[in-house]
Amino acid sequence: MTFLLCLTGLFGQTPVPADTSTNNDLFFMLGSDFDRPSLLPRANYNVGLGHTFGFLTKYKVGDEVTVSYTYENGGSHGFFHTAPGSNTSTESLGLMKNFSVAHVNSKKVTFYSWPQIGLTSITNKPVQNRLYVGYGLGAIVHLPHNTSIWIQESYNKVVSVPWYSTTLIGYTLSF
Repeated sequence: MTFLLCLTGLFGQTPVPADTSTNNDLFFMLGSDFDRPSLLPRANYNVGLGHTFGFLTKYKVGDEVTVSYTYENGGSHGFFHTAPGSNTSTESLGLMKNFSVAHVNSKKVTFYSWPQIGLTSITNKPVQNRLYVGYGLGAIVHLPHNTSIWIQESYNKVVSVPWYSTTLIGYTLSF
C-alpha cells in the first residue's frame, strides 16, 4: 500500500466522478492479520455496510460512513477457531474517503482511505473490552452489475495489545 501513498503524493487526489459513487455498499472481506513483532498470520473476517452521504462529498475527510463487524482469531490455529481467550470480535464505525488518481481509469479502479474506531471484545473470562483504532488504504476494482473487489492494507491498534497490520481482499455489492 506504500505504492498507493506514492501515487497519491505524485499525482494528487481528484474527486471520484459521480457516476462511480453509490448510496450503499455491503462488503465482505477475508484476510490475514500479521501480529507484530512476530509476524504470525491470523484470520480476519469482516462484514459491513457503508452509506455515502451527498453532503460529505465536499469534505476532504470522507464521504462514506461505515459500520462493520470483524472476527479475528489470535490463537494457535491461525485461520481456524481456537479456544476462548484467543479470539476477538470488533464492532467499528468508520469514515471512508473515495478518490481517484490521475492517469488511472477511474471507471475501473478507485482508491480509498478508511479511518475506523470501535470496540474490541477479547474472549477471555471475563470478556475484556478494549478501544480499537484502525486506518486502512485500499483499491477498488469495479466490476459489472454494481459489484467490486476491494484490496486493502491496514494498520490497527487495540489498547493493551501490540499493533498489527491486516491484509484483506473483499467483495462488495453496491445498491
